[in-house]
Formats: sequence, C-alpha cells, structure tokens
Amino acid sequence: MIKKMKKEMTYRAAPDVMEQICAWRDWLAKECRFSAHTVDAYTRDLSLFFEFLNNTRRTLPTLSDLEKLEIRAFRAYLSARADKHIEKTSLARELSALKNFFKYLALKNIVKNSAISIVASPRLPKTLPRALDIDQTLNLLDAAQESAHLAKKEWQGLRDVAVFTILYGCGLRISEALSLNCGDIDHNNFLKIKGKGNKERIVPLLPVVVEKINAYLRACPYDIKNGDPLFLGARGDRLSPRIIQRSLEKMRSCLGLPDTLTPHALRHSFATHLLAEGTNLRAIQELLGHASLSTTQRYTDVQIETLQKEYHQAHPLEK
Repeated sequence: MIKKMKKEMTYRAAPDVMEQICAWRDWLAKECRFSAHTVDAYTRDLSLFFEFLNNTRRTLPTLSDLEKLEIRAFRAYLSARADKHIEKTSLARELSALKNFFKYLALKNIVKNSAISIVASPRLPKTLPRALDIDQTLNLLDAAQESAHLAKKEWQGLRDVAVFTILYGCGLRISEALSLNCGDIDHNNFLKIKGKGNKERIVPLLPVVVEKINAYLRACPYDIKNGDPLFLGARGDRLSPRIIQRSLEKMRSCLGLPDTLTPHALRHSFATHLLAEGTNLRAIQELLGHASLSTTQRYTDVQIETLQKEYHQAHPLEK
C-alpha cells in the first residue's frame, strides 16, 4: 500500500513489484526532484496499468511477469484506456508514467523490457503559448504597483509585484521563482536557477527586477537571512503558488485581461516579446531552460499567428 498520497491506494501487484513501486516513487522525489504533485500523478497513473493487468491475467503480476510483457499488452492497455474516452493529454501522461517506471527498473538492473520503448505516445493537438502583448504586460505591472501602495499590508503587494516582475523579466516558471532563497542573486545580478530535471541555468537580472525585489525586502516585516526563502507568505513561510495565482486573477478581473493570464503566461510573454525584438532562438532556449530547441520553436508559431492577425487588420483590401 502506498501512503502519503491524497488517498491511500492499493496496488494489484505482487510483493516484489510493490517494493519496486515504493523505491521508484522515492527515486522520483529524491533523485529526479519531481514535485509532489507530479509524483502523486505518476503513482496514480501507474496503478491504472496494474489494475488492467490484474483484470486481464487474474493473478497479481510479478517482476518476472513484467519482463515477459509483449508490446501487444501495452497497446491493449492504451486501447482500453482510450475506450473510456480519456483525453489524449491524459493518455500521454499515463504512458509517460509507465515508461518512466520501466526506465527505473532497467536503470537498477531489476527488469529489462524493451517492448515499452516501442509504444508511441498519442499524437497531441498542437497548442500555442498564450502570451500578453507588451502594452498589456506593462499595464499589469504598473497596476500591480499602484495596488500595492493602496493595500493594507503594503509589503505583500510589493512582494507580488516583485514576483510578477521576475516571472516576466527573467522568464521563470512559478516554481522556479518561489523556490529562490535569499542570497541566490550574485553580485553581478545573475540568478542560478534549478529547473526541470534538476538542470541548472544562469539567468541575468534586469535592474528593474532587482529594484522590485529590494523594495519588497525593505518593506517585509520578517528578517530574511541568506538561505531563507526569498518570497514569504503572510505567516513567514515560503510563498505558495496559489497566492500568486489569486493575485493575478484579481488583477486580470480589474484590468479586463484574458482568462489565459496565469503566472506561466508571463513566462510565455517573456519569450514571445524577446523573439519579436529579434533575439536569437537559441539564446531564448537557454534563458527558458528548454532541453530541446523544438520546444522553444513554438514561439515562432506565435509570431506567425500574430503577424497574420495584424496583416488582416491593417491591409486596405481587408477593410
């Protein structure tokens, strides 16, 4: 039985498999540094596969059984899940969890099954990043600054301004911004960020970003020392992403901005605006911490889409 989950979960698997599931879960959290949410999702996804195996075999699968599985077994599982009208994105994530588990077993020389690597992930619909335009972004930051000075607890408003500014000014993920500690900014105003997969990258800080962080620190009632969380909640602990999400929702409502305005939209805006100004795509890849250039290339599609809209709005024949 796997504990420390949202609900206790029982796997339909033999004891030797259960032992490896527990070890895999620890490996995801400690060595791969996956978030608790991702570990929870992967573990639950894996339970669906073992439920399927148990229903088809009528016996608890062992490690030996896993090694003997053929590609048709994995495809049958995906087919069964698709028959339940599972969205392709969810189906792709479930397959990713399954492949990750077998990857772990192979790395630890416990089970080697190459059949799973042949299974193709469902083709997902192409989605474009949702970014604000430059005026919308600057208006948001200005409005947040004004709102901070009017708030009962000004330091919290200045904190939110600092977070918004670092998300847009540095292109950080919300998890990266809120995991920063005091002292992570070096004397040359560079940040060392640990991103997905525990990969490190160096991100330069604009003077305005440093200015907003310092304004927040001066107003903060807590004594933040080197090594302490940089952004604090009302009780002095590390700030929750949900607080920033709610703050953005309020600003979005007040300014009439689109529902797509989220903390991640500020990261998208960072990349889209840099590309519009002629920044090299490879440089944007490094700043965002993308492992593959193909991920960054999505922003060229955003630029083409924006160009098309402007063209149709401006051309005399369209009018």
